[in-house]
Amino acid sequence: MAFLEVKGIEKCFGNLKVLKNIDFSLEKGEVIAIIGSSGSGKTTLLRCLNFLERPDKGKIIVNNEVIFDAMDPSTQREREVRKKRLHFGLVFQNFNLFPQYTVLKNVTLAAELLARERPDYKQNKKAILNEIQEKGKMLLFQVGLSDKLDYYPHMISGGQQQRVAIARALALEPDILCFDEPTSALDPELTGEVLKVIRSLAENDTTMIIVTHEMDFARDVSDRVIFMDDGMIVEQGTPEEVFGNPKEERTRQFLTRYNKG
Repeated sequence: MAFLEVKGIEKCFGNLKVLKNIDFSLEKGEVIAIIGSSGSGKTTLLRCLNFLERPDKGKIIVNNEVIFDAMDPSTQREREVRKKRLHFGLVFQNFNLFPQYTVLKNVTLAAELLARERPDYKQNKKAILNEIQEKGKMLLFQVGLSDKLDYYPHMISGGQQQRVAIARALALEPDILCFDEPTSALDPELTGEVLKVIRSLAENDTTMIIVTHEMDFARDVSDRVIFMDDGMIVEQGTPEEVFGNPKEERTRQFLTRYNKG
């Protein structure tokens, strides 16, 4: 059975149906790239997986556990949703770092807040916080920012801010790491440094879903590609299948527009 199963997900905003019967699966260690035009539902799908939006229909299953079922209110209690959200990490387009905190604090803050719920927190507070700090430093080393621990977001480049955001998402050890067009807010010369970090995560078998407009990157780094249009999955397959010999006319038209652009 697949590590992640998404079954029949639908999402409406008023009378506008943004997601229409979304079905796909993801194996552990696999990388899926989701491509498609703006407005095709890619970001909304990621937001549903991270419970920033609640699907109107469908199920989300992680490691054989039903973590969301639109027909089962017991899977939608706020306390439960908070826990289940930890299955997914999300790296946003626009970094969303806290400007008042240092780079290291941005990475460790969520873990520090969660640690307060541990029954042994008061007794072992110092050791727990030291462990979180060391893990934060290790993650920043991993993304090439060990020399920026005490910097504030305004003191570093956009590419560096996005790498901090990646480290922050990794800090809670999510089962699945999601990226929402991680280079769209960057100047072209900064895009490469972020893609390099994502590529290294893929090489280390990190399970990822990447919404991207970087077609060459999607072709190179993903195990499977999903093409979305008008809220639906129109086509999915290996990069060779989708980019080299797409079956659907809408996929061909999209890739032709991209190549011309």
